[in-house]
Amino acid sequence: MATVAMDSSSLLYPPPEVPKKLHIENREKLLKHLRESLVSSSRPSRGFVLLQGGEEQTRYCTDHEDIFRQESYFAYLFGVREPGFCGAIDINTGNSILFAPRLPSEYAVWMGEIKPLSHFKETYTVNMVHYTDEITEVLNNLHQGPGKPLLFLLHGLNTDSKNFSKPATFEGIEKFETDLKTLHPILTECRVLKSKLEISMIQYANEISSEAHIEVMRKVKPEMKEYQLESTFLHHTYFYGSCRHCSYTCICATGDNSSVLHYGHAAAPNDRTLRDGDMALLDMGAEFHFYASDITCSFPVNGKFTSNQCLIYNAVLDAHDDVISTMKPGVNWVDMHKLAEKCILQSLKKGSLLVGDVDEMMAERLGSVFMPHGLGHLMGLDTHDPGGYLNGAERPKEPGLRNLRTSRDLMEGMVITVEPGCYFIDALLVPALDSPKTSKFFNRDAITKFRGFGGVRIESDLYVTSDGCVNMSKVPRKIEDVEAVMGGAPWPVKKSVFENGGS
Repeated sequence: MATVAMDSSSLLYPPPEVPKKLHIENREKLLKHLRESLVSSSRPSRGFVLLQGGEEQTRYCTDHEDIFRQESYFAYLFGVREPGFCGAIDINTGNSILFAPRLPSEYAVWMGEIKPLSHFKETYTVNMVHYTDEITEVLNNLHQGPGKPLLFLLHGLNTDSKNFSKPATFEGIEKFETDLKTLHPILTECRVLKSKLEISMIQYANEISSEAHIEVMRKVKPEMKEYQLESTFLHHTYFYGSCRHCSYTCICATGDNSSVLHYGHAAAPNDRTLRDGDMALLDMGAEFHFYASDITCSFPVNGKFTSNQCLIYNAVLDAHDDVISTMKPGVNWVDMHKLAEKCILQSLKKGSLLVGDVDEMMAERLGSVFMPHGLGHLMGLDTHDPGGYLNGAERPKEPGLRNLRTSRDLMEGMVITVEPGCYFIDALLVPALDSPKTSKFFNRDAITKFRGFGGVRIESDLYVTSDGCVNMSKVPRKIEDVEAVMGGAPWPVKKSVFENGGS
């Protein structure tokens, strides 16, 4: 491999090869659960799963094409990078079939070599490859049994976006029977519980993103722009990790901007100048081979925490650590959210920002004033992976809790973020200060000093194991470690041999 001139080092370059078995195992997992479902409902194990991949999109009426990223369900089963494909799985035989677009000869001039079908068969380890204009003929020829072939199409609600997945369509579909109800819940639940190979992809995304967060910590200083922190992160994950895509829009919030939960959008584009004494809240995660990471680090831009910053940061860190130490299969996610809320309220009371009984505060949902978002979300091929409210699961209705992206019990194989936060948001604080139900809990003089503070969020990605969980995010969290890394210390911080009785 050719050497690469680099402006800083990375232990993660070059990135790992993607195992070809990854998507084979995903297809086998779907087949197993789909066949079990058909047998349990006394239906024959025949027909075809058919998914349509994503299409390239242009910017409004122009011919500018945005960088293509594959539709996630299609990526899960086939791992195809290119647009315009369809994919099928024969439920009876288990054979997988890709249908590639038939490209015009001009493609070779403008876009590069037109790959033969054999290339896609080998690259994506499927049983056969045909063109998309041959779907009707191929599936009818493969059909065994009386009547029209049955297609299981993907159609179901994403409970985060409130959008529905798009079922495949093609010329000649009227020659098939279609089922729009069976596939979506089964395939979604397959995505909820990750395989070891999926975990390896998410782990690498976490590791390269963690390394990039640390690079930002070491380079940040007052008078920089927020977008320079974003640029540093994106450069590191792409340059060393081949991560062309980010999992979501980077949130690089400093000062009061750190109380804006989804800062970084077009109307707030990470463009503030960093000031000495600001807290920074950086929520950024790279995507590796479709799989996401989602990490948030909070720290003072000058590298040294003030007493007020320590109070809020440690309140959030204690909540983060308490939740992680409690997580295991069977634990309910709503209970974990309440645990985080209670921990933060107890810390704010200890710091004299609040007064009164914490259980009463919980009953009045005071925690949602300081942490209005949910504790975390399922993560995988999407930052907010589907399956949080599958099969009609009920969403809580109380303030704060209604923003949870899942209310499920934890299960081995889930990947879920833990991201407690504490924010001083006037739109929530002012009504709470005026409310007869909650005003009694505030030390108004103390709270006033934190108006304009912004907020702190600490977010890690957790893999649920048989008896607990594994934190896949590898960034400094304790205040002394954050300050040491920002001061140039290595990470992980190397302890002195004279500590803990060493000699």
